[in-house]
Amino acid sequence: MTPEDFDRLQSLLATRAGYRLTRERIHLAEHRLGPVARREGFDSVAELLRTLWDQPVASLGWAVIEALLNPETWFRRDAAAFDVFGKELLPALSRARPGGRVRVWSAGCSTGQEAYGLAMTALEADVAVAVTATDLNQRALEKARSGAYSGFEIQRGLTARTMLRWFDQVEDAWVARPELGAVIRFARANLMDAPPAVVEDEARFDVIFCRHVIADMDPARRGAVLDGLERRLVDDGCLFLGPDERLEADTLAFRPVSGRKGLYVKAPSALRRAA
Repeated sequence: MTPEDFDRLQSLLATRAGYRLTRERIHLAEHRLGPVARREGFDSVAELLRTLWDQPVASLGWAVIEALLNPETWFRRDAAAFDVFGKELLPALSRARPGGRVRVWSAGCSTGQEAYGLAMTALEADVAVAVTATDLNQRALEKARSGAYSGFEIQRGLTARTMLRWFDQVEDAWVARPELGAVIRFARANLMDAPPAVVEDEARFDVIFCRHVIADMDPARRGAVLDGLERRLVDDGCLFLGPDERLEADTLAFRPVSGRKGLYVKAPSALRRAA
């Protein structure tokens, strides 16, 4: 991969998906594009990129973008966030909502572990929940919809008791039980765009998990993404970011909750604007 190819990849990823690709990741980018080149019938990454630049095809462009996104996730990642969600927020929100039903959006769900973790937490707390889970990566979503995970994946973040309560072993995979899938809807969505129909149907959400997503985004585009999340959050709702993610000057729509790393609520200015 030439430096010129990498520069064009940076522009493609930032423009289409809002993500940044830093210079030190040039070798990682080439490594991740190798399987895409083989799958699409190219002899090399160089040939793949040459074709993409000379004859832009939307499907090929998105295949390249998806390969460059960070798919890292695991069950109940950042356990403290799930503790706050399950022990503090869910009971309070359920009491305040008609029918006790809490609406949650996993924005950037990758292969689905976060969404299933949210569903498990709510069902274990005996709270009615509807989880909408979206991601830009279609291949990741296919795995999420299947609810099937390897032995390594299922043990990463789950206790044996939780694993056996919510998953069935089917040959070499562990598959989510139907009661989990019944409360989750998966859909492809680009946080740079207007929410898809599956999000529109839910109107606004009581809780949004958008963790380990903002930090990888182009700083020039974070504000617009955060403002979009703010519009989809009810006024007394909560936003979870990663524990080390900071909004700083990206938006005035949220303020951090003291003593709860990664937890944000709407700022007074956002509430005044909504009114």
